[in-house]
Amino acid sequence: MDTKVRALKSRLLEINDLESANALLGWDQSTYMPPGGAPARARQMATLGKIAHERKTDPELGRLLDDLKAYEQILAYDSDEASLIRVARRDYEREAHVPAAFVEQLHHHGATSYAAWTRARPANDFATMEPLLEQTLVLSRQYASFFPGYEHVADPLIERSDEGMTVTKIKALFSALRQKLVPLVQAICSQPAADDACLHQTYSEEAQAAFGVAAIKRYGYDFERGRQDKTHHPFMTKFSLGDVRITTRFKTNDLGEGLFSTLHEAGHALYEQNIDQNFEGTPLAGGASSGVHESSSRLWENLVGRSLGFWEHAYPKLQAVFPAQLGAVSLDTFYRAINKVQRSLIRTDADEVTYNLHVMMRFDLELDLLEGKLAINDLPEAWRQRFKQDFGITPPDDRDGVLQDVHWYAFLVGGVFQGYTLGNLISAQLFEAALAARPEVPTDIARGQFDTLRLWLSEHVYRHGHKFTTGELLERATGKPLTIEPYLTYLNKKYGTLYALELRVDAE
Repeated sequence: MDTKVRALKSRLLEINDLESANALLGWDQSTYMPPGGAPARARQMATLGKIAHERKTDPELGRLLDDLKAYEQILAYDSDEASLIRVARRDYEREAHVPAAFVEQLHHHGATSYAAWTRARPANDFATMEPLLEQTLVLSRQYASFFPGYEHVADPLIERSDEGMTVTKIKALFSALRQKLVPLVQAICSQPAADDACLHQTYSEEAQAAFGVAAIKRYGYDFERGRQDKTHHPFMTKFSLGDVRITTRFKTNDLGEGLFSTLHEAGHALYEQNIDQNFEGTPLAGGASSGVHESSSRLWENLVGRSLGFWEHAYPKLQAVFPAQLGAVSLDTFYRAINKVQRSLIRTDADEVTYNLHVMMRFDLELDLLEGKLAINDLPEAWRQRFKQDFGITPPDDRDGVLQDVHWYAFLVGGVFQGYTLGNLISAQLFEAALAARPEVPTDIARGQFDTLRLWLSEHVYRHGHKFTTGELLERATGKPLTIEPYLTYLNKKYGTLYALELRVDAE
């Protein structure tokens, strides 16, 4: 049986190498590739995507997995070998539904659409993206059609990134969360707004980048196995466990843009860099789900990076970098500024309290698109109307409206945005468990020491990679299934204190 396990690992490593090469092409397109390379890059990524998919759905791989079924059953469920066989079979069975020609078309279209979006958003040009988005919607529905028997057309798309989740489950979570968030937003926004003028002075991009690099090095991001570059929409990508890269973007008049993008993407990278090295090149060498991955980025960005303890240590260092801008600004003023709650236009810049309302709006709109209730040419106006309804403000243009997020313009409509809110919920649940196990974590953070928290996360989440489902991982790490309660408790405590609220938001 060892021979068959080795044969399985060999096949999986070949698939991983092809997908990593394709990811490298995608990273290059998003960072350094000249615009003229876009047509050929779409073709190249389509070719590699098709070849990788053919390897992933090779009937010989299916027979090998069948041969290993009996062996898997005699192994402990959480053993590495049983997990590898189980996850590889799950991936094979899902991918086998999808034709290679479709995968080739999807990669070509995604690369083409992304290149167009990088030009269309700055130009506020939705008209250019409209036919491309029409095709994306067609491909999204077509992908779902490969999985007959679904309850909702979005379910197969959601399953790709958040296994076990469905539209019905997500709607229930979002409804419960929304009932608690809307009153909190109203209570806070009825008060005088926090003064965040200190964040909107002139900040050197080079100095911002250097401070961010120093901060994530302290977090534990290993630059011997990673790097940071600039891009249009920040992301993390991985080519191996020894090459985990992040990207960010900066504004010279907004200190928070680059800083918190850097902390966010570093949170993704900490997950990948701390996966068990024995999983290299296999399907286990990745995150458990989109939601779990986002929990790491949101935890390091917000629960740590926007905490008072973090800035008790870091703020004097930031003042030293920007003495003219921040030398006379108190820690309390700065802390309130980076945690300002306001109804704003951009999801990636949104505060913790309003952020999930951005996600819910996008989720609802993409359901309407997939169901045929909303046409692509009506999407910008639908966006404006929904934004007015949820936030009380109207986007002045499509650049900061329907064009702001890359997701619909780079891959599929559906299956991504829910992961951000799931990540918020999971981040609080994991952080609560970490504090219960390691009460010294807040003191360590205030001293600029992050090893205690990172090592707890590595032990209970990161090292397991994709061995377990989200539900299994949460039960093992926290002793309970996914719940909104820790997240609401966190918001209540933090923002109740910041805004001296009488209103209390709980999960009851």
